[in-house]
Amino acid sequence: MFGAPDWLRNAGTSAWFLVGIAILLLALVWLASLTEVIVVPVIVACIIGSVGSPLVSRLNRWRVPRSIGTALVMLLLVLIGAACAVMVVNGIVKEVPDISQDLNQATDDLSQFLADKGVDQEQIDKAKEGAKQGAASSIGTLLQGFASGISGLSSALFFLAMVLLSSFFMLKDGPVIRAWAERATSLPPPVARLVSGHVISSLRGYFAGVTIVAAFSAVIVMIGALIIGVPLVATIGVVTFVAGYVPYLGAWVAGIFTVLLAYGSGGTDAALGMAVVQLLANGALQQMIQPFAMGSTLGIHPLAVLVVTIAGGALFGSIGLIIAAPLVAAASGIVRDLKALEAKEAGTDGQADGGAGPGAEPTASPT
Repeated sequence: MFGAPDWLRNAGTSAWFLVGIAILLLALVWLASLTEVIVVPVIVACIIGSVGSPLVSRLNRWRVPRSIGTALVMLLLVLIGAACAVMVVNGIVKEVPDISQDLNQATDDLSQFLADKGVDQEQIDKAKEGAKQGAASSIGTLLQGFASGISGLSSALFFLAMVLLSSFFMLKDGPVIRAWAERATSLPPPVARLVSGHVISSLRGYFAGVTIVAAFSAVIVMIGALIIGVPLVATIGVVTFVAGYVPYLGAWVAGIFTVLLAYGSGGTDAALGMAVVQLLANGALQQMIQPFAMGSTLGIHPLAVLVVTIAGGALFGSIGLIIAAPLVAAASGIVRDLKALEAKEAGTDGQADGGAGPGAEPTASPT
């Protein structure tokens, strides 16, 4: 008489399932935070292995042993990373004196403007001195921030070594590791193959889309830099392209870097012009190509990419920013294909039963 209705019972059971899933996720996040020194390099290596494995496989088809092909791909990645770092650091060091000089000139112009408006000269001198000291300290922070951040990470060398070593084995033994992981899941082989295939294809598709968007933004910014007359156009393009791989935050970093270079070389007008170019390249113009790039490679709406990226960053940090969207796309594809596989098997079973439905007449006996 006092039993709960079925809908309430089902809702309560589902709620407990959701609580259990949430507790499991929190436990995994806590465990990953305790072992992030190992987990993060392995995740980065898995991304590199998923994206770079087709190149190693292509070299293998050209009669290049897989170990040698992996070494060549790793050497190529290291050279590209070193070249980008040298270009960025060289650009910052070269433009810092000009930026400092322009900041000092700006404070002098502001002091003269205030004096013309009748502000007390003693207050102007104090404000001017404070502004110059702040400018000098900000330039020092700009130069020393990266170096001090790297030196402050006691495990930086270990992190790089783990990434390189793990990436080498992921590229070299990727098919073997994938087969082992599929067997370890205890899923039926077709399902395990489907799940791993979707995860790998989503990672490749995501980074293919990101590469298209980053290259588009870099080209737009480089064209704007050429028109405005900002030096180090190649460095600006490299920074914009590399920063494009960090969702949403990378655009701000690249924009600040570009505006500072423009200010150091051309003053306020050049800086304002580059700020407008960055807003266009990473705003309105990017939104024109991003739906096609992300939609075609991931199969999910760009708004969903934005939401899951922010959620992944809030839960898992920088790694979550990168892998949240491809994992959600993989989950969506897995669910879709599993439903299609189930429907196909159901249809096959129906044909095996002679196609008889619930109201079908029984077949006549041969006798």
